[in-house]
Amino acid sequence: MELYNGERPSVFRLLGKYMRKGLYSILTQGPIPTHIAFILDGNRRFAKKHKLPEGGGHKAGFLALLNVLTYCYELGVKYATIYAFSIDNFRRKPHEVQYVMDLMLEKIEGMIMEESIINAYDICVRFVGNLKLLSEPVKTAADKIMRATANNSKFVLLLAVCYTSTDEIVHAVEESSKDKLKSNEICNDGNGDCVIKIEEMEPYSEIKLVELERNTYINPYPDVLIRTSGETRLSNYLLWQTTNCILYSPHALWPEIGLRHVVWSVINFQRHYSYLEKHKEYLK
Repeated sequence: MELYNGERPSVFRLLGKYMRKGLYSILTQGPIPTHIAFILDGNRRFAKKHKLPEGGGHKAGFLALLNVLTYCYELGVKYATIYAFSIDNFRRKPHEVQYVMDLMLEKIEGMIMEESIINAYDICVRFVGNLKLLSEPVKTAADKIMRATANNSKFVLLLAVCYTSTDEIVHAVEESSKDKLKSNEICNDGNGDCVIKIEEMEPYSEIKLVELERNTYINPYPDVLIRTSGETRLSNYLLWQTTNCILYSPHALWPEIGLRHVVWSVINFQRHYSYLEKHKEYLK
């Protein structure tokens, strides 16, 4: 049964947009988070709850993601980070992993097709994590959309794929330590081979905090982290970056997340803003 006809759905969408605009005008009287991070928890439980076919929860979750990113963009949030796929997720059943990879490829290719719209809205898309673990088609598509949107700056969408915080910290240490190595190439070791002779290596204690932070995958640090389904665990996500961050865990499953959850997270951020700023200065 059709609930609407003609132009009614577009009228309702337009009305919703103007109502959000009025709400944002009130919220923006206070500080707005620069960076909001999300853990998309509850897609499979949503599918089970509503007796959806396999993959139905992830499809519903993708629609919820589009809405949430729209709210962030309209509100003036500069960065949004999505925990899209953990390295630990590779332990799931192979067909589940393949389904998520296929869905990811489908959505990235969709972004490539809408490249002109993404650029018109000045949105930069970045994939972060151990991207070597991605399948070749997904990695190629991700590289393409990153190159196409690299010069955009109004809104930066960070998609954490093949990511865990422990892997990120190891990566940051390895990259930082490379700067501490001074090497000299010797093109003849007596056997006709080229070898690298390490002349000097400064100890790890010489690595500065600022160097580690520069080499993490995700910057700047989030002001708010939202994890749906009522879970309060970080699940190996942004362990380094959430030392001065509001954590919000609504009981809604990810496909059920809506504008009210984003608004409440901003209000909560504004309530604690003075303390967060003082704590930030203390940590410097």
